[in-house]
Amino acid sequence: MSLNYLGKIKDYKDLRHLKHTEKSRLCNEIRQMIIDVATENGGHLASSLGTVELIVALLSVYDPLEDKIVFDVGHQCYAYKILTGRKYRFNTLRQWEGISGFPKREESPCDHFNTGHAGTSISAAMGYAKSRDLLRQKHEVIAIVGDSSISNGMSFEALNQIDELKTKVIIILNDNKMSINVPIGGFAKHLSHLSTNPSYRRAKDAIKLLCEGLPLGSALVAEALKKMKYQVKTMFQPINIFEALGINYWGPFNGHNIEELEEVFKLAKAFDESVLIHVITQKGKGYVPAEENPTKYHGVSAKKPNSSANSLSWSKASAQCVEKLAENDDRIICLTAAMEEGCNLTGFKKRFPGRFFDVGIAEEHLLTYAAGLAAGGLRPVVFIYSTFLQRAADQLYHDIAMQGLPVLVALDRSGLVGEDGETHHGLLDISWYKSVPGLTIASPRDVIDLEYIFANLIEHSALPAIIRYPKGEAPFSLGRRDGDQPFEWLKSEILRQGEEILLIGYGGTIPILLESCDKINNLLHINPTVVDLRFIKPLDLETLERLFSAHSCVVIAEETYSIGGVGEQLSKFAFDVNKGLDWIHIAIPDIYVPQGARDEQLRYVGLSSDEVVKRVSEHFERAIG
Repeated sequence: MSLNYLGKIKDYKDLRHLKHTEKSRLCNEIRQMIIDVATENGGHLASSLGTVELIVALLSVYDPLEDKIVFDVGHQCYAYKILTGRKYRFNTLRQWEGISGFPKREESPCDHFNTGHAGTSISAAMGYAKSRDLLRQKHEVIAIVGDSSISNGMSFEALNQIDELKTKVIIILNDNKMSINVPIGGFAKHLSHLSTNPSYRRAKDAIKLLCEGLPLGSALVAEALKKMKYQVKTMFQPINIFEALGINYWGPFNGHNIEELEEVFKLAKAFDESVLIHVITQKGKGYVPAEENPTKYHGVSAKKPNSSANSLSWSKASAQCVEKLAENDDRIICLTAAMEEGCNLTGFKKRFPGRFFDVGIAEEHLLTYAAGLAAGGLRPVVFIYSTFLQRAADQLYHDIAMQGLPVLVALDRSGLVGEDGETHHGLLDISWYKSVPGLTIASPRDVIDLEYIFANLIEHSALPAIIRYPKGEAPFSLGRRDGDQPFEWLKSEILRQGEEILLIGYGGTIPILLESCDKINNLLHINPTVVDLRFIKPLDLETLERLFSAHSCVVIAEETYSIGGVGEQLSKFAFDVNKGLDWIHIAIPDIYVPQGARDEQLRYVGLSSDEVVKRVSEHFERAIG
């Protein structure tokens, strides 16, 4: 694209030399850069388009090298990255060895807190602010939080402490009436009331008059505001939740009016108490498709030349399984936490609106609510990404498993997830949840087994369970002969019977092992045995004991951390059965895997057929030596 103002400025410091009309043109150029890169690389498009003016105004008033700016989730920070020294690397967004799609402290001194999950910004900002005060430093601390993130339970916990903490924090509430979908619940209605109530608009005008009548940055502003505080509060009828918690509420303001935002941000800088600034923005602004359908364009996928329009994702296949079962079972309920689109649940919602619940970004509540539904006689299915279930691990253990309640967790995006990077990988579910007593964990390799496991867990089991599946395309039939039916319940399945070498996997690693089997056969003229565990808990030790006795080398490949993985669990059992076994465990090492394409991440951690063949070849070299 051709740059005009954006090409002339080096970074945010140059914003202070631009007129407001020039900044508006700059915003258009920033938007075009975001559109060009995000539609090519994939990314959070609509949310970042809606915050361009907000970020330009913010960086015109505050210095991110001194002031601490903390984003909630961080998927709205693309303009911030462009203006804080990453303009010429922005084309590497979300790519391997490129810049992250989220704030990252290792990436820039202007990124003050790594984010990716909702609800963290206010707590982190409060920590920064209290540290500033105790160390007698002088800088501002700003939390930028969306209307959906502020309804998260963690945000409420932080808001509840601000008045008692007696430490100044500036909270910018970016209200675009959206999360991924339209936000739900009473708090969303409350924000809507604040944004339209004429009393609040009069209060906003009063604050602006102060701005215009006094020299900003002087003690006069702070003193005048203190005197006005209770007069302004009396204009609020009824009182809002923030004022009730002891937090000064200013707004609402037009989040696309740079001049207005700068005035308010300067005033907040001069003010000596915590304040919440409510700004209204349009998600997807400046890009007509995103304005018309902000849900669809919340996150866009990277362009992939060989992707098939008819391919079935694991998410969609899982949603279709439950939808089909729900036709004949009125007890089946679907729940999710702000991931209706991501988990492909729109079809279920349309067909069974009274049996679908989106609780918003509230994973802890989601799991315990599901436990209550199950205790009441229903069969709830919770659709959730693996990375977000981490936020409700205690609820899974304490409220569901300990009571033996039949809640089925459809665990999406397990394993490596690609371009979203470290904050979104699902690499902890195996090591965390296989230690929970009474919990069944299944990991199907194809759609046939997925349907079989869903049906059995919903129709025939009255115990808590997880079905774990990865991101990406779901093979319909993998490693089966025509007409093959799913194998026995809770049993492993031998996909290829061979000798010497035993290849063990589950879920997303089965395609790697089948490919490895062919390569080993061609290179070493040995036919390995390939086994799909299918069930991570309970493990089919009877079948494995027989296989360990009959082979000299075992390779177990799993898309989870090696520490706490199935390989670590099985190793002692395997050596008790066959002390001469050569044990090869290929899994994710003790690292945070950076953003990039999934195949790049898999190669980086050694989860590839080439790595399996290499390790098996080394085994034979040792044996010959």
